[in-house]
Amino acid sequence: MSVLDEWIAQAEADYKGAVALQRRRRDPLPGLVCFHCQQCGEKYLKAFLVAQGVTPERTHDLLYLLSDASEYDARLDAFAPDCALLNPYAVAARYPGLVTSVADAADALRSARRLRRALRRRLGL
Repeated sequence: MSVLDEWIAQAEADYKGAVALQRRRRDPLPGLVCFHCQQCGEKYLKAFLVAQGVTPERTHDLLYLLSDASEYDARLDAFAPDCALLNPYAVAARYPGLVTSVADAADALRSARRLRRALRRRLGL
């Protein structure tokens, strides 16, 4: 399995995890949904960069990764609002202080879906 394939597989695992967690009606876990949505976006952006022959930075900052990716496809700039929405969930969602709601999780999943769809298209998936 290539590095590109590994990034894609991990991104898909995060996406599927977010979707499955979002379906929980009893005892919802919105913080985990938000975290996995951010991780999905991060890993797809890194996959896109790998496909361009770039070794992605070791960062969780989606806006930074999006800026790098936009150098290869300027249309990706349109996803800055989605990346900005997901960005806080990389680290803050895993620690006390950031309270997430079921509505936040739904918004995060919509943003992750948009970003995922666009990057999968660009990756020929």
